[in-house]
Amino acid sequence: MSAHEQSITLARHAARAAAGKLAEDIVALDVSERLALTDVFLIASAPTERQVNAIVDGIEEELLKQDLRPVRREGRSEGRWVLLDYADIVIHVQHAEDRVFYALERLWKDCPVVDLELGDEASANAVSAEDIEQ
Repeated sequence: MSAHEQSITLARHAARAAAGKLAEDIVALDVSERLALTDVFLIASAPTERQVNAIVDGIEEELLKQDLRPVRREGRSEGRWVLLDYADIVIHVQHAEDRVFYALERLWKDCPVVDLELGDEASANAVSAEDIEQ
């Protein structure tokens, strides 16, 4: 069983919003085979706490347009690792240093990468499946 199409669509909307706020290394992993709680992990990073929070704001604003609010939000006040739980997808926006340290992509490297369809301007900021395997 793979992630539901609705979850993938939601991840793509969130990824575009993150890319619009200059998020780096945007990747989505289909964790539906491994976790019963969610379908997709969306992971993005930024070099500063201020930018982490700006990315989170952009994602929340975009998903609010679709009448979606996070079920749970953690880490907002520190701006180092913000988790937005939308039930079908869980979004991790991390400070670049924390992302390297915690290496979520390596922990979940056996999960398929979701094509976020970000286009040319955002593809430079996206992570490929080959990057995760390294």
